[in-house]
Amino acid sequence: MKTEKELNDAILEITMKIRNDYPELSKYLSEMPVTIPDITKPEINIKTLTDYYKSLEDIVKKYVPNHIPD
Repeated sequence: MKTEKELNDAILEITMKIRNDYPELSKYLSEMPVTIPDITKPEINIKTLTDYYKSLEDIVKKYVPNHIPD
């Protein structure tokens, strides 16, 4: 299991990859349910970070095979 720091680093890395390589996906980053919690003070823990990372990874995995480079 990854540590909180490792997960934060992985999230930063994949987010930067999305912004640099697939900027058209950036609009989805702020719309994700994980980034807009439905409670006032959400608990950020390993599970939450892991879920968020997996959701970012899913976006990339689903988009890349259909993406036609410029």
